[in-house]
Amino acid sequence: MEHYDLCVIGGGPSGYAAAMRAIDFGQKVVLVEKGKVGGAAIYDGALTSKTMWELSQKLHEMNEMLKRTNHPPVEIPWDELKQTVNEAVFDRKQQYSAHLKLLQEETSTVRFKHMRGVARLLSEHEVEITSKKGTQVISAENIVLATGSRPRKIPNITVDEKTIMTSDGIHHLNDYPKSLVILGAGVIGCEYATMFSNLGKTKVYLIDRADRILPFEDEDVAQMVSKNLLANGVVIHSESKLQRMETIDGEVEYEILSEDGTTEVIRVEKALLSIGRVPNSEGLGLEEIGVEVTDRNYIEEDDTQSTVPNIYAVGDVSGHIALVNMGEIEARHAVERMYGDVKERLSYDNICTIMFLTPEVASVGLNESQCMERGIPIKVVKLDYSCIARAIAMRKTEGFFKIIVTDDEEMRILGMRAIGEHASSAIQAIGLLIKMKQPIEVLADLVHPHPSIIEGIQECVRMLLNKSIFKTAVFKDAMHCYRRRAEVVEDLQML
Repeated sequence: MEHYDLCVIGGGPSGYAAAMRAIDFGQKVVLVEKGKVGGAAIYDGALTSKTMWELSQKLHEMNEMLKRTNHPPVEIPWDELKQTVNEAVFDRKQQYSAHLKLLQEETSTVRFKHMRGVARLLSEHEVEITSKKGTQVISAENIVLATGSRPRKIPNITVDEKTIMTSDGIHHLNDYPKSLVILGAGVIGCEYATMFSNLGKTKVYLIDRADRILPFEDEDVAQMVSKNLLANGVVIHSESKLQRMETIDGEVEYEILSEDGTTEVIRVEKALLSIGRVPNSEGLGLEEIGVEVTDRNYIEEDDTQSTVPNIYAVGDVSGHIALVNMGEIEARHAVERMYGDVKERLSYDNICTIMFLTPEVASVGLNESQCMERGIPIKVVKLDYSCIARAIAMRKTEGFFKIIVTDDEEMRILGMRAIGEHASSAIQAIGLLIKMKQPIEVLADLVHPHPSIIEGIQECVRMLLNKSIFKTAVFKDAMHCYRRRAEVVEDLQML
């Protein structure tokens, strides 16, 4: 039986990060993956969808300009779009493949092995690996579980990944669907609604049980995204409950029940289920060796460590925020706990996220709604993109920055929301300040590049300090600063 210092089960972004970090510590590592290394981060997930979003955004912006000048719109043939997505996947796949191959060459000083197969825990130190070559058992001092997740399905809806699909099938279409219904108005559902409506070849329907899309986000963010989806021709079934969805004569028929009690039956060509993901924790032998799971099948963990001390859980299977960057951080933290000198617990307070919508949405920390739920008194400052020179230069003045701070003299930053062009480039400094617990004065005194979108952050902070260049008393519609305690909102009178 071959022995390793660390066995990593799952070769997605979390598992890969764990294996590479363990190599840094000089450990002997085996990475076990039953499918393709890279996971959903490369295939049928982040990379594929974001490549498609980039293309759709460029096309949409070009056609908006052509429309203003009375020129006919431009179209991208599906084959060309799919080829571009496949090229992006190939480039990333090659990086992983070359990296793995070189790490395992005989001349390499790294003690690393990649094994393809299905892993199952026999004990806290023994792992059985089954592949086409047969079954073998290895042992490891420590084990990282990074088995990821899969799209959630509904028991009474038959998913064939051709007519009724999840994210595993949507990128394998042979052509643009003439019409598409998306069940679920969270991030992924709204992203695909954005992409297909941008491309201009598909009539999109979006089913939303809540009274508005993106129910976890603040209303002002959701309203702007919703307005643009509607302007792009998307039909949003708000406060609607899906009664049934089935394939009939090669098409999808669905029935929805509205809040007022009326029902509606609609036929479309394709359907996409976007109702979250479930962890891949079955079949690992967890219960037999004492690794506890939650009632939703996530692995119980404390700062990445499971209920069996030498076994760690990271990424989607741990039940925290299902993001590539967060999974990688969790994985690195777990390995550093094993072999390093970690003094602090992993923090989720300054996670930077992007929603690939129109316009782009970026966030870090808490939003207003979350602060209200936790009973935190806050001050909020909002600056419209129309006040930012770079946005004016780009002719992209739709959007705003919103920074949330504690309602006290310290004004500690709790979170930020940015919606608009280059939004994702604007939140990193806020994330750093949250982590370092630095005062907002640091941002006010920085020399930001000009013209740039991030100058808007500086002006937000100056507004809180009552020393902004533009005065809220003059630009009341574009600059807003207020105090909020529970449902009570009080405008702050500034110069």
